[in-house]
Amino acid sequence: MTSKREGISVLGDGHRRSWSGVLVELWEAEGAVGARAEYISEHPRLFVLLDQAGGEFELLLSPDRAAMPRRHVPRQISFIPAGVPLWSRFTGNTYLRHLDLHFDLEALRTRLAEDFAPAPFETPRLMFNNERLMTFANLLAGECQGPAAFHDLYGDSLTTALFIDFLRSAEKRKRSSLAPWQLRRVVDYIEENCLRAIRLQELAELVSLSPSYFSHAFKAATGVPPHQWQTNARLKRAQDLLLATDMSLTEVAATTGFFDQAHLTRLFRKKVGATPAAWRRERRA
Repeated sequence: MTSKREGISVLGDGHRRSWSGVLVELWEAEGAVGARAEYISEHPRLFVLLDQAGGEFELLLSPDRAAMPRRHVPRQISFIPAGVPLWSRFTGNTYLRHLDLHFDLEALRTRLAEDFAPAPFETPRLMFNNERLMTFANLLAGECQGPAAFHDLYGDSLTTALFIDFLRSAEKRKRSSLAPWQLRRVVDYIEENCLRAIRLQELAELVSLSPSYFSHAFKAATGVPPHQWQTNARLKRAQDLLLATDMSLTEVAATTGFFDQAHLTRLFRKKVGATPAAWRRERRA
């Protein structure tokens, strides 16, 4: 793994063990106010925050994005696919103790056989909780830090159990909708930017999800796909203009991002049950 660190001090040389294609590293570090780092690994990895003291700590998938509504806290886990850049940021003097698991995907595929599924290893997952994974992570941390390793079968068993539980948690997650903070963040963003084209990718990045998973999770939370939510937000803007101004329907359509007056009228009637002109007359009478 390559990294660029600024204001972060690694304490000691760390501890590491390796079992059947899985490298487990236990690290302690301190970050000053405003410290930051960029990481990229040729292998997928799990980052487990075991302990933290002092200030706040974030993991981000983009260096330019605004701070997330949640901070990384102890007992949270993050998964980063191979080759995906990751940025960390400190908002105060902070001590961290964390476990990194770097693994060879093909070796894991061979080890897990029919239990292996590639999809969960293709999408970043930041700051999730799983008590069973934390139990295995703490056992692995103890094995890394101990003066002598147990039999290799012990480490193999722990890492195998951990990855099987990771896959199970990913399967359960497929059926989940957005968390309330995620939905609020996305909805506010759509409504603020509804008059321009919004890419699915930029919405997914707001909550650190893949576009495909985000699309399903948004519909599970709202009952409509993201593009329909944006269309409804545009229609609400059109209603406001119809009531508050004397703009023509052509001007309203252009201002609110519709192709033309016919496009606005068709979608307006489908949503509201009346044409824009009839709706305006009724409310101004």
